[in-house]
Amino acid sequence: MSKRLALVLVLPLVLAGALPASAAAKASDVIQQAIDGFVRPAYARLHEHADSLTKAMRRLCDAPSQDHLDAAHAEFSGTVDAWSVVEIIRIGPITQNNRLERMLFWPDRKSIGLRQVQAALANKDRTAADPAQLATKSVAMQGLGALEFVLYGDSAERLAGKDDPYRCAYGAAVAGNIETIAAEVSDAWNKPDGFAALWANPGPQNALYRDGTEGVTELVGVFINELEMVRDVRLKGFLGSNPQADKPKQAIYWRSQNTARSLTGNLSGMDALFQASQLGEALSPDARWMADSIHIQLVNGAADATAIRGPIDKALADPALRQKLDHFSLVTSSLSTLMGTRLTAEFGLTAGFSSLDGD
Repeated sequence: MSKRLALVLVLPLVLAGALPASAAAKASDVIQQAIDGFVRPAYARLHEHADSLTKAMRRLCDAPSQDHLDAAHAEFSGTVDAWSVVEIIRIGPITQNNRLERMLFWPDRKSIGLRQVQAALANKDRTAADPAQLATKSVAMQGLGALEFVLYGDSAERLAGKDDPYRCAYGAAVAGNIETIAAEVSDAWNKPDGFAALWANPGPQNALYRDGTEGVTELVGVFINELEMVRDVRLKGFLGSNPQADKPKQAIYWRSQNTARSLTGNLSGMDALFQASQLGEALSPDARWMADSIHIQLVNGAADATAIRGPIDKALADPALRQKLDHFSLVTSSLSTLMGTRLTAEFGLTAGFSSLDGD
């Protein structure tokens, strides 16, 4: 298997308890607000959408029709929306048991995952159509990328009829697997003695977070890492320096036309997390302008992506929409500087930006 994307944040502390006194006192509140106000409801929403997606796939398999296929498409897009909002949380339960990769194996630069999905469909692998057995197979066969190919890839139109029952059965198993992962992660975040308790209650006996500074560092790292991933991996993976350098089929969710919706969800998720945590309230009064600027830029970036719908190759060929993507890139770069340099400096943290280790 090819090397996977590694997002490694290095945010060393200047010194223990480096946060200003007012911020240090609020650190646990900030984290608890992030958990209660964003993380838990966002994962609950993902579980709800995944449940609806599973039911839609089962209806399609039981009674194949164009209407049921259209309904499965709509539920798939809804699940992508919900996942795109919460996938910014790349810490805690989602990182256990390969859940992150099982939910979405991407980028698949050498098409290894695609070939595995195509092979299962071609060979009608019965074990892949069993959710329990599917969960033990390659991560590339289990998540949103696999289901997208089932619903939108070559010969997907056959799902509307009775010609290919295996394809639908495999798709239903993938949807069921996605639902299981979403449920497991949501439950884990709600455990009274789980990761949430460790993050929100730092202390000398805490195995992960010794003080509030480390907890807030983790939170700030969510924003820094996600901004870099969205811009340098997601966006620049398909947006070239000129139209001739574009790679539309390298865009995430290009088959289902959910590329821009994913970008919207990522920035909307960051804004929702920033607002829920009230991280800006921990800034000194003279630095509160940063919070307003972060919010405005996240909203503007999400609006740029929201303006783009339909096939991504057509959007790239439209000068007005291409300008939206260019502006999206500028906004995320500005936010990286604002949050990775100025915000961390205000909190007394030294930020070393994440590194992207690809193929």
